[in-house]
Amino acid sequence: MTTRLVPYEQLDSHQRAQLLSLEVRPEQRAFSGDIHGALYTLGNAPAGAIKGFALLSDERPVAFLLLKHAPCLPAWAEADHATLHALQVDLPFQGQGLGTACLQALPGAALQEWPQLKGLMLAVDADNQAALQLYLKLGWVENGEACKGRMGYERRMVLAF
Repeated sequence: MTTRLVPYEQLDSHQRAQLLSLEVRPEQRAFSGDIHGALYTLGNAPAGAIKGFALLSDERPVAFLLLKHAPCLPAWAEADHATLHALQVDLPFQGQGLGTACLQALPGAALQEWPQLKGLMLAVDADNQAALQLYLKLGWVENGEACKGRMGYERRMVLAF
């Protein structure tokens, strides 16, 4: 299986149609949202402030995520960083290391879009232990104390370049 992370705008019409069928478990949707919400956010953002990326496996979209940059950064983010949102791996492909593949390719993709970045930031629900452990394993570090988020307490994490 060959994977690569590509900007949403580089997907062809067939890949965009395939992306619309991306599904996550209902309990994951609470953390990541769904593909329709992510694409709505992407389509209604100021130019250049939010970028969508699809992970292709043998040219089929199997995961999706958003990166936000100023002026769309959350209040807790640092101005010289981008923030990760809506990371979703399609249900039939979960457990195959595709979330890891997304996260490993992400720094290069982010710097391609915004060369001035100093790093990436994210907020992860404190109860989402699987995601928290994955981020830690891939070099993200906690950045401050847990804060009240939309669903409970969130841990702030950063990956410096």
